[in-house]
Amino acid sequence: MSVSIPDLRVISSQDLSKQEYTEILALCFRAYGRDLEPLMVTFHGATHVLGYNDGVLVSHALWITRWLQSANLPVLKTAYIEAVATEEKYRNRGFASAVMKRIAGEITGYDLGALCTGSPDFYARLGWQVWQGPLSIRTTEGPVPTPNETVMVLFLPNTPALDLDSSLSAEWREGELW
Repeated sequence: MSVSIPDLRVISSQDLSKQEYTEILALCFRAYGRDLEPLMVTFHGATHVLGYNDGVLVSHALWITRWLQSANLPVLKTAYIEAVATEEKYRNRGFASAVMKRIAGEITGYDLGALCTGSPDFYARLGWQVWQGPLSIRTTEGPVPTPNETVMVLFLPNTPALDLDSSLSAEWREGELW
């Protein structure tokens, strides 16, 4: 099977047309088997990477700004990746990889890239590393451990020296914590 190079477009949520937003939600529904709109509306200030094949949206991912903290280091301005989705018939053809590589090129001004996934092997091929240490969410009542998550990070030009075996926390947010 030949690999097509997708036409990639980077666009902020505020600049999406209603049709583009509807297409993203439909793609994510097909990929995840559930309606992501309740979660999507919590992604304030999101930037999307849209992957098209012959004018049809076939792959998508977005990033938002989150604040992660490793051990007792200062918080890191983090490009947090969400809603990575590819049409089933376009999977394993390089579309999601192209979208993720484009994101990596777009987020170089951040301190860190991060995401939570059930598919770590895919992201590891693209340079992402599994955080090995304990994970938690910071709340006003203190940290809430989240031991059953797989969080991966992407080291960027501004990333300080980090120990992947140390603790990592994120601020509490509405919707999915990680």
